[in-house]
Amino acid sequence: MKLGAFSMSLSVKDINASKDFYEKLGFTVFAGDVQQHYLILKNGNALIGIFEGMFEDNILTFNPGWDENANTLDKFDDVRAIQKELLAKGMTLERNADPDTQGPASIVLVDPDGNPILIDQHV
Repeated sequence: MKLGAFSMSLSVKDINASKDFYEKLGFTVFAGDVQQHYLILKNGNALIGIFEGMFEDNILTFNPGWDENANTLDKFDDVRAIQKELLAKGMTLERNADPDTQGPASIVLVDPDGNPILIDQHV
């Protein structure tokens, strides 16, 4: 199972303070819009998203169909195929993708310690 590009999505209190902090660590803005309260920051292959007021917990995020530069991959495991495999393994999903659709979709599961995992396909 190939989950795609990995990033950590952080729920932040002040997006500008967080942007300044992570820029001091060598991250640069890769995508997003501070006016919409989210930015994607990159340092080498490391990606983090900072989100102000969008969700409560930090989230592990995977993007099937993308590499770490948000380039579309020729071959990837569709989120619905990932969902089918996870369900076949007896895993519980907090949010399911409609198996009868194509293109962008997402699923959410939670690990044993309560950490949300978002598998978010954009292509």
